[in-house]
Amino acid sequence: MTAGEIKRNKRNPRIVAVNVLVHILLAILAFIWLLPIFWIVMTSFRAEPGAYTNTFLPQGYTLNNYVKLFTDRNVLNFPKMFTNTLIIAICCCFISTFFILSVAYSLSRMRFKFRKPYMNLAMILGLFPGFMTMIAQYFILKSMGLTEGSMVRIGLIVAYTACTGLGFQISKGFFDTIPRSIDEAAVIDGATQWQVFTQITMPLAKPIVIYTILTSFIAPWVDFIFAKVLCRANADQYTVAIGLWNMLQKEYIYQWYTCFAAGAVVISIPIALVFLYLQQFYVEGMSGAVKG
Repeated sequence: MTAGEIKRNKRNPRIVAVNVLVHILLAILAFIWLLPIFWIVMTSFRAEPGAYTNTFLPQGYTLNNYVKLFTDRNVLNFPKMFTNTLIIAICCCFISTFFILSVAYSLSRMRFKFRKPYMNLAMILGLFPGFMTMIAQYFILKSMGLTEGSMVRIGLIVAYTACTGLGFQISKGFFDTIPRSIDEAAVIDGATQWQVFTQITMPLAKPIVIYTILTSFIAPWVDFIFAKVLCRANADQYTVAIGLWNMLQKEYIYQWYTCFAAGAVVISIPIALVFLYLQQFYVEGMSGAVKG
């Protein structure tokens, strides 16, 4: 399309009307998406206790909700829960990313017996939700002594990372787009498969690596079901998901509801920081892929 055609299209009343309607629709959708975030942030600064108010916006504002969240450790020790979750999420991020990318690279670049049956089996198993194995995993971890005391953290890390290799499909699809001729040239030059994987394929696959890191970090960070089953009465090993859930219980909701909103804001900060930091590498990888 030439520059003249673009200018004529911009002056076309029908096209202008369609563009206006599209922008209005996008603005409405953006408002709907941002409204709950705005409300939870405002509630985190609300001075009135309790879950129910007569107005949408708070009548008074205070920082006491954040102060109480990090200083009141008699009932709900949020700093301890935050630390537990951060340790588990970081460990799972490294382990899961390595498992997923390794399996995806192997299935994309190597040919071996039972390769296709494995991929078909993984696809079938992926159709079932993970919590179906929750009870079996609990008793397995219990027999290994990973459901009591400080070992609960290790138990959660094992539960979150043990089956992550089955989630290779997206990463494998990306690896398939990288020309195999690059690998073959490196092998001819004397590179091993490990060197090809770490020094050639990974730099070319930055977008999918960043995606895998983000999903591997977020999954244990927001999980509630497995954490609740494994932690049970071990309050010292609670994660933030369990802590926020406890704040909404009948005996705590009046005094802790606004702290719950503050906690929801706080736990979103690490995810936002990780995304903002890794986004630059994601963009670099995409631009490199386009240039290649």
